[in-house]
Amino acid sequence: MRTRLLVGAAVAALAVPLGLAFPAQSHGYITTPPSRAALCDADAGAVPWDCGDIQWEPQSVEGPKGFPAAGPSDGTICAGGNSRFAELDDPHGGAWPTTAVTAGQRLTFTWKFTARHATTDFRYYMTKPGYDAGRPVTRADLDLTPFLIVPYNGRQVPGTLSHTATLPSGRTGHQVVVAVWTIADTGNAFYSCTDVRF
Repeated sequence: MRTRLLVGAAVAALAVPLGLAFPAQSHGYITTPPSRAALCDADAGAVPWDCGDIQWEPQSVEGPKGFPAAGPSDGTICAGGNSRFAELDDPHGGAWPTTAVTAGQRLTFTWKFTARHATTDFRYYMTKPGYDAGRPVTRADLDLTPFLIVPYNGRQVPGTLSHTATLPSGRTGHQVVVAVWTIADTGNAFYSCTDVRF
């Protein structure tokens, strides 16, 4: 009996550090046009700076839901408020690679999911005319009316999913699209920033 108790205690003691060392693999990010997380993906190597932890888990930009009334604080939106991924909020003087677009263009955003969460919706926001790409994104920089809302009504997402939107007019130069994937059955959402150039 005593041996069984000791073995059980040893197994429990080992389980705690193992559980902390291997967090659940989560969850999803925009691959095309490439989001900042996709550009930082270790397999992409598309930026000349060190992206830190996000290069190993581009799918993990998870933060509180309820954006824009709640959610990550200003200046931490692209990282979902997660300090581990703060590199995504660093504007690098406006040097993030951009995708060329035009006002009124139909642009398709494709998500890759590594966990198929029940989903409330997807919302896409864009920075306002005159946005300074040399600064971290804040709510004051964004048009807080989404240019695309895709309701999902609690359904689970597939492995990949695409949404096509008509891009707003009135923009020039470097702008940022902030996409928010809101999870139905947790208090969180996933944040994805994509840099475009009109």
